[in-house]
Amino acid sequence: MAYFEKVEPHDGPAAGLLENLGGRFLPADLWAKVAGMAAEKDLIERRVVLPLAEPERDARHGVRPPRSIALFGPPGTGRPPSPGVSRPGSAGRSSSCSISRLADEGNLAAALRSAFARIAELERVLVFIDEVEEIAPVRHEPAQPGGLHGVTNELLKLIPGFRERDERLLVCATNSIRSLDPAFLRPGRFDYLIPIGTPDWAARSAIWSRYTDGRAEVDVAALVAASELFTPADIEHAARVAAQTSFERDLEAIGGGAGTHGRLGASTDDYLAALTRCRPTVTPAMVDEFSADITAHARC
Repeated sequence: MAYFEKVEPHDGPAAGLLENLGGRFLPADLWAKVAGMAAEKDLIERRVVLPLAEPERDARHGVRPPRSIALFGPPGTGRPPSPGVSRPGSAGRSSSCSISRLADEGNLAAALRSAFARIAELERVLVFIDEVEEIAPVRHEPAQPGGLHGVTNELLKLIPGFRERDERLLVCATNSIRSLDPAFLRPGRFDYLIPIGTPDWAARSAIWSRYTDGRAEVDVAALVAASELFTPADIEHAARVAAQTSFERDLEAIGGGAGTHGRLGASTDDYLAALTRCRPTVTPAMVDEFSADITAHARC
């Protein structure tokens, strides 16, 4: 992103602070590596990337670059890769807030306040909070002892302060947007609420091509068709099962005197058989819920 395109030293005080926060410098080619998902990528490009990349043009049209966005989708649909990237050719700092790490400090609300205070010391930063429903659930009255009411209140106060400064972007992700407090999602705290669904045909094709090493004898199109609703992790698991099958067959061939090896690499049938043995993370019911969430919550 253009805010992060300035070349900065990878050492010095800011680098140490970034490391303490659990952040890191982002490789410049991550965005290009997100295959498929053309509609989602185009939406993020137009709503998030371009306004950040063209600040002078923004000003002429009265467009204010986004300061905070939220991504939501079914479990395992790969939301983190989408926000946690820089545009091709850019270099940026990303701080990924680990909720469990903050919780280890005891008082989660105080730890969250301290983390945002340290983040404020960085000139430009992208902050990513995954599974944000853990710290911003729906508040119930009266507040329950030991609940997260105070943590949600703290986060609601921190976001406006974070948004006041330029050259920073907060990205939150969740697979349960309906469990987030309504005040957390209001305009003024989040500019956009963007749905990210399961990998489409092009995305699954790219994933399968990677795991099959581009071997011509493997029918990638058949694997893509058979893996609808499979997440990237589901596909990885199926590919691992097929590879293990191929490996064991190779060992059996050696033991049976078939030379140094049998057929190398998993076949299309191996992969299809593995898919029938793997249970996809996303179910049709989850897809229906996701569609309802888009209608109720999406703001693009």
